[in-house]
Amino acid sequence: MKIYDRVQEATAFLQPYNTAGATIGVVLGSGLGNFVGEIEVAKEIPYEEIPHFPVSTVEGHGGKLIFGSIAGKPIIAMAGRFHFYEGYSAEEVVFPIRVMKFLGVQNLFISNAAGGVGAGFKVGDLMIITDHISFAAKNPLLGKNEERFGPRFADMSEPYRKDLIAKAKTIATQEGIKLQEGVYFGVTGPTFETRAEYKMIQLLGAHAVGMSTVQEVIAANHMKMDVFAMSVITDIGIRDEDDIITHDDVLKAAKEAEPKFTTIFRELIRTL
Repeated sequence: MKIYDRVQEATAFLQPYNTAGATIGVVLGSGLGNFVGEIEVAKEIPYEEIPHFPVSTVEGHGGKLIFGSIAGKPIIAMAGRFHFYEGYSAEEVVFPIRVMKFLGVQNLFISNAAGGVGAGFKVGDLMIITDHISFAAKNPLLGKNEERFGPRFADMSEPYRKDLIAKAKTIATQEGIKLQEGVYFGVTGPTFETRAEYKMIQLLGAHAVGMSTVQEVIAANHMKMDVFAMSVITDIGIRDEDDIITHDDVLKAAKEAEPKFTTIFRELIRTL
């Protein structure tokens, strides 16, 4: 079955649950699942029940699609995402983004846990993603283009909406939350980067590095969705001490930063 037909089957299965007509989608990254607690849930659907959906296999990621509302706005939220390093194809990684679009989602909010390489970055910082570098991740648009998703050559001149970024910065100022902003470097994982790789990533102009997001953003832009994305800095890549990074550390740092992250997302959704 072709990808378009699989997307249509999943959309048809889910459409009856989108009774509120949600136009806002949220993708929750590692350790950020407690954002679900802010949602007034109407329906939760395990991924394994949705036709053609992958299943999350990583600790810190839930495995359900949530229909509900937050700040009075109807939303569709992914509690848990899919990664290329889990063995899924790039096409499978972005499958839920395409389904969201056909369900009516126009504004897409994406979160992730990332390693910081920007000068002055600290564990627990929030970084608005202003742009990304995706050369180290497989492009999900490779292969024959499906014109019903978007054009052969997708424009990526503004992958992250400047108006949403401006609103988020205003909210952060009002709430007394310090925000970083910068370029996200996408890699495949699942290994954390070597010290030499961290230095290369910094030299190439990035401020954070992670194993998700860029494929989802490419697919979203292909379908003319408006994207806002934010990283929680859960570890520092360029450091002098001989310490190591573990996934448990990432989850712990994400959990500690979650209240600030939740405030930004909730209040930004409120403005739409």
